[in-house]
Amino acid sequence: MESLGELLRGSQGRQLLKQAEEKLREVAADPLIVKLRSKYPQLDNQTIKLNLNKLHQYVKEYNNCTNCPGLDRCPNDLEGHYTMLQVEPGDDWTRVYDHKVACKKFLAKSTQDAVRSRIRSFYVDERALSQGYSSLEILDKDPQREEAVGQVMDYILNVRTKGLPQTGLYLAGHFGTGKTFLMCYMLYELAKDGYTGAIVYMPDFAEDLKSMFQDPLKLKETIDILKETDLLVFDDIGAENLNPWLRDHVMGAILNYRMNRKPTFFTSNHDLDALEKHFSFTSKDGDEEYKGRRIMDRIRPFVDVVMVNGYNKRGSK
Repeated sequence: MESLGELLRGSQGRQLLKQAEEKLREVAADPLIVKLRSKYPQLDNQTIKLNLNKLHQYVKEYNNCTNCPGLDRCPNDLEGHYTMLQVEPGDDWTRVYDHKVACKKFLAKSTQDAVRSRIRSFYVDERALSQGYSSLEILDKDPQREEAVGQVMDYILNVRTKGLPQTGLYLAGHFGTGKTFLMCYMLYELAKDGYTGAIVYMPDFAEDLKSMFQDPLKLKETIDILKETDLLVFDDIGAENLNPWLRDHVMGAILNYRMNRKPTFFTSNHDLDALEKHFSFTSKDGDEEYKGRRIMDRIRPFVDVVMVNGYNKRGSK
């Protein structure tokens, strides 16, 4: 068997040495390494040779980031990270250490993922929660709802300056005026401050509760989430197919727990009086005005009404 020395002296070995020397010259001549050597004159040819792989990786990943194809197509060894070098001159020799650093795109995505993880969506289109919106964009959507937008923004500002209040908002208005959109905006903005949130589309939630009769653990888990989340939005309340169990044992339990603890928010096509009438009648038990009043006693004192005006955006193209 040939020794390593014999291999290196052979034609194959000479080729490998030639490639290594070319790589050394290429790396040493790269503007990034030239700049690094001007900062650390101790980074001589011998030190570069000993740390050639680290310097080559540093240059390669810097160039990849300069021509970034996007986080999902990141060509670097560790997605969303690039190599940085630390040079430490010493009395005997200069040491070069490498470490990975997260890029801005990776950090932005991590922040977005953390924000989204704080918001639970029950039967609401996830696209409504998929991104944040600038305050200018919110205002520009429809000048007619400027006052409502201002009230929602004031609420967000008050939470940020004074902490979470016990009262929420009741957004009332016609179909398609952007009530759900505004609540998703609020959840997203306050999730950036660390608050958890949940939004429940009531018509689908009411239907899905029927299947939870067969899964009491899932039912308890769902109700507990809605009780404990910092910000809870009941979306399109009053549009659900109401039954006594949903009103008295689900909504009643959640609202009873949250009042005087955490704010609850509502969007509806009904005003508060019309919502009380909705809660006062079920197809099973007929008129039960006192039960309607009882559930409204857990809503009315704990919300500020916001009228959302404007045109129907669902019908516009």
